[in-house]
Amino acid sequence: MSFATIGIIGKHGDPAVGETIARLAALLAGRDLRLLLDEATAETCPGLELETADREALGRACDLVLIVGGDGTLLHAARSLVEHEVPLLGINLGRRGFLVDVSPAEMEATLDRILDGAYEEERRFLLAAEVVRDGERVGAARALNDVVVHKLDVARMIETEAHVDGRHLYTLRSDGLIVATPTGSTAYALSGGGPILEPSLDALVLVPICPHSLSNRPFVTGADAVVEIRVHAHAAQLTCDGQINLQLEAGDRVRVRRMAPPIRLIHPPGHDYYEILRTKLHWNR
Repeated sequence: MSFATIGIIGKHGDPAVGETIARLAALLAGRDLRLLLDEATAETCPGLELETADREALGRACDLVLIVGGDGTLLHAARSLVEHEVPLLGINLGRRGFLVDVSPAEMEATLDRILDGAYEEERRFLLAAEVVRDGERVGAARALNDVVVHKLDVARMIETEAHVDGRHLYTLRSDGLIVATPTGSTAYALSGGGPILEPSLDALVLVPICPHSLSNRPFVTGADAVVEIRVHAHAAQLTCDGQINLQLEAGDRVRVRRMAPPIRLIHPPGHDYYEILRTKLHWNR
C-alpha cells in the first residue's frame, strides 16, 4: 500500500509536540508527500505553516495518519477516524505505550522504512455503548479500550445487573463494572484484577470494580456478545476510554457491543506485543 497523503494529529493542548511535527513535516516534504495537520493540533502549535483539515476531512483524504503523543492521543484519534478505515501510526512522546510504539529517536528511520512498504498492520475492534432510559436512547459513545459504569458518590457503592446476550450473569454491589476489549485489557481492567487478552482474540472481558462479594469475578465472553448493564439504584456515570463521560440514572440500561469497522494500526517491522508486555509490566527484571 502506498501512502500519498499523510495526516498528523498531536497531543491535545501540548505545544511541545510542535518540534516533532516539524521534523515529520521535513521528512515528508523530502518525499514530495502531501501533509495535512489536524486543525486542533495547529491551534496548539501555531507557526508550523502547514495545510490543515478538520478531523472529518483528515479521515477522508489521508492514506495514513501519524499520532504524536501517547496512548490517550491515539484512543481519541481512533474513535474519531474509525469509520474512515485510515491506518494509524503512533509516535510516542512519553514512556513506551501499548499502542504508540515509535520513539522520536528512531522516528525518521522507522518512518522511512514504513513509507517504503516495510511495516506490519493489525486490526483492533472498538465498542459502541448506548444508554437506554424508559425505552429511549438518551446517549451513545464509543471506546477502543473500555466502557465503564461506575459510582459518582465516593462513599457509596452502586448496584448493577450484568446480562450477556439477554442472560443474567450476576448482580453486583460494587464501585462499578468494566467492559474491556483485548486492547483495553491492559488498561483499567488490568488494575481491577482482569486478565490480559492477546490483541487478536475475539473476546470481551467484564471486570467488577471492588465488588462487595469476592465471588464476583472477571468474566470473558465472545466479542459478538451484547452486554447490558442495568443500574438499579443511585446515580452513576458511564465513562468510555477514560475520556467521555455520560451521566446515568437509576433504571438506566447501558448496552455495549462490538462496532464495525475495526481500527487499523501500523507497526514497524518486527513489532512484538510480548516484548511490550515485558517492558511495560517489568517482567524482564
